[in-house]
Amino acid sequence: MRDILFSLVLGGALAYALRRPDIGVYLWAWVSTMNPHSLTYGFARGIPWGQMVAGVAVLAALISPSRRHGMPWSTGLALMVALLLWMSLTAVFSINPPEKVLDRWIFVMKVFLMLFLTLWVLRGRTDIERLIWVVTLSLAFYGIKGGLWTVLTGGGGRVWGPPGGMVAGNNEIGVALVMITPWVYYLFATARLRWVRLGLAASMVLMAFGVLGTHSRGALLALLAMAFVLGLKGNHPWRSSVALGLVVALAVAFMPENWSHRMDSIQGYEQDTSALSRLWTWQTMWNLAVDRPFLGGGFRSDSAAVFWTYSPIEGRSLFKQDVYVAHSIYFQALGEHGFPGFLLYVGLGFWTWFAAARLAKQTRDDPEFGGWVPLLMRMCQTALVGFAVGGAFLSLMNLDIPYYIPAVVMLTQATVKSARERADRRPAAVVGGGLHRQTV
Repeated sequence: MRDILFSLVLGGALAYALRRPDIGVYLWAWVSTMNPHSLTYGFARGIPWGQMVAGVAVLAALISPSRRHGMPWSTGLALMVALLLWMSLTAVFSINPPEKVLDRWIFVMKVFLMLFLTLWVLRGRTDIERLIWVVTLSLAFYGIKGGLWTVLTGGGGRVWGPPGGMVAGNNEIGVALVMITPWVYYLFATARLRWVRLGLAASMVLMAFGVLGTHSRGALLALLAMAFVLGLKGNHPWRSSVALGLVVALAVAFMPENWSHRMDSIQGYEQDTSALSRLWTWQTMWNLAVDRPFLGGGFRSDSAAVFWTYSPIEGRSLFKQDVYVAHSIYFQALGEHGFPGFLLYVGLGFWTWFAAARLAKQTRDDPEFGGWVPLLMRMCQTALVGFAVGGAFLSLMNLDIPYYIPAVVMLTQATVKSARERADRRPAAVVGGGLHRQTV
């Protein structure tokens, strides 16, 4: 029954999306982030919904010229395109098995293609907020469910992400939840209906429990960093900081003793095999980058051949269980795509931070945009901090969710720019015998 209902809902939405490419973009954001078909148990689970949604969205954009807004060209978009091209070049010269490299390249191309389509067809506050709602609720579902599970089990149960996706693991879903929490705050601060605000406030509390329930040390560090920045950049810094501090403190106090022991191991990493493995894998990626500084190893450098060649561990005894991962977005970028790829990837993050700061300052006193753009830009910065800290311990460079952060900044930039250009083009009106330009 669940499979039939899901297929009918998504099938009907796809039919509607043929006339509305923006609907196709929202459906892609839902399917790719939530992985909802993984919650079914029958035939719907094996259907390639993502490919179907992507195909319909692209087709709808091509046949609906009136709904295309053009690409919001900026330095950030240039960095994104350059990063994709560079990753494609390193894939050609990869030292890893061609079939695995091709599979990962296709995956990344699909992610960027849909990001570019999102930038092409969305524009305006309504479109941007709809995108934020879709991405946020798609992941908040697992955070709310995980938070309830954590409370009901007294923190003894572990929270996992949707099966089959890139955030299926406890570490990955923990960082993803940290990343979207600032957007939940934005929706809470701008919502007009009281019941919506109450629901979003409760969601943030449960998501904090959900993050702790993952038992992920990296997610805990990301949560603390994000909460600190969110407190500073919220609408009411003092109240936000106190409220967030209380929520995190109460959630931490609620967790059981075995959770506390695991978190305490952050300080004693020298005796923790999992923490040491990260240090050794980072050294492996560094050795690979030093040996191939321009092109790196290419996609899928988390392979046995790479680790046996570049690992600093004598005898490679740590890797007998075939667990080969970069354990960091930074070392993943460095090892797979060399120093140029690393600089492009990190450069996109820096551009996002400073572009958001600049846009927030420019619109602070604007009567049209001052009520939402500055807060949204500050929350994009806060989300970026959560990913920058949490991603330091996970191989999530190719995850699509973080790329929505610069995408939202680019869409907001383009929206403000278009509105101001329209205002400048408005004809002058004669008032009181003189000329003046009509205002928005």
